[in-house]
Amino acid sequence: MGFSKTVTDKAKDVASDTQDQIQSLRAQVEQLLNERVTPALTDAAGKAETAVHSARDMTTAQVETVSAQVREQPIIAIGIAAAVGYLIGRIAR
Repeated sequence: MGFSKTVTDKAKDVASDTQDQIQSLRAQVEQLLNERVTPALTDAAGKAETAVHSARDMTTAQVETVSAQVREQPIIAIGIAAAVGYLIGRIAR
């Protein structure tokens, strides 16, 4: 019985050590996530939000510019629209 008890005790010790190592690794991963990954994701999300706002503002400004030009020169706008329609029709065939 002495041998089987020794093996059982060693197996329990190995299992305990393995559990401790897993807990340690889990804590390290959590720390890395909190210190590096989360701030990086937050920064990237902030940059993406800024880019979206910038693109929206630029698009709005361009739409206003085109609308103003169409109001100032409606005949040219109609001609351009007709030419684009003709080209799309030719390409679509």
